[in-house]
Amino acid sequence: MKWGLPWPGAECAARAEASGARAFCAGEFSDANAYVTSAEMALRTSAAMVGPGVAYAFARSPFVHASAVRHLSKWAPGRVFLGLGSGTPRMNRDWFAACADHPAARMAELVEAIRAYLQAENGEAVRYSGRFYTVDADIRAPVLGRLDVPILIGAFNRIMLRTAGRVADGVLGHGLFTDRWWTETAEPALATGCADSGRDPAALHRWGWLITAINDADPVRAIRDARMQIAFYLTVRTYDPLVELHGWQDQVAAIRAAFGSGRPDQIGDHVTDDMLWSIAVCGDAAQAHEMLRARKHLPDTAFLAPPSFLVGTRRRLHYDAAAIAFAGEFA
Repeated sequence: MKWGLPWPGAECAARAEASGARAFCAGEFSDANAYVTSAEMALRTSAAMVGPGVAYAFARSPFVHASAVRHLSKWAPGRVFLGLGSGTPRMNRDWFAACADHPAARMAELVEAIRAYLQAENGEAVRYSGRFYTVDADIRAPVLGRLDVPILIGAFNRIMLRTAGRVADGVLGHGLFTDRWWTETAEPALATGCADSGRDPAALHRWGWLITAINDADPVRAIRDARMQIAFYLTVRTYDPLVELHGWQDQVAAIRAAFGSGRPDQIGDHVTDDMLWSIAVCGDAAQAHEMLRARKHLPDTAFLAPPSFLVGTRRRLHYDAAAIAFAGEFA
């Protein structure tokens, strides 16, 4: 397994690269832009892949995504990837003021339209015609030329996974992905998507986030932070198919009741050991190694992601440092 990190800052990233980190990714929120962070990553690293993991897809046009990728590639040639996520219907409607109906079909067209910009040669018009996106850009300035950048989709449900298999270069798995979700849901859906377009499933990138909280001095707190992060993710109903696959409905109902009662600090109490060991790597280094060995299907490249829910910046940096030391042992 190759490994990387969500962007931990330049100083920590230098240690990570020296220890074998292959990639850094940038998420986004209302106070953090994935492309701005990706620019910092491109300028402050030397060998690792860098890119959004994920950028909100429908909040930007194909032109904006493609121009950002081209700009990043000037600073990190051959090291840029693009991860796209659809976001929730509420976020697209209420936060981004963006159209996001038929998200899987829209995502497929967006990937194709971005590629039209990235594969255009100088002197050629950029053209794409679809149901959701139409492009007819006669760009006379000599700024194009084919650029091969892996485009990955942050896909969770079967329909979006099939879309990733059909049009993208790979998938960015969510931090909740378990071995069973990879093998029983993700892999069959990716294979179906590849078959629809005559592609080889083996050629796809299978990257993903892996909740990682290691603290030899206080493993109990690390375990609690991992439980809290799992519980926080599971407050979102999008992930109910995974819950149903594992039979975790009662636990998730208790998590949502606690979250809705105004006591979010208690939601982790309802994450069982089975849930914890199926999803996370946590505790002291010895237990983390045991949990990693117990997993049978991990991403090809795993972003060792520290918990963030009710976890401060200082503690996240500690988890980053511990993850680097841990991963450096098997890099």
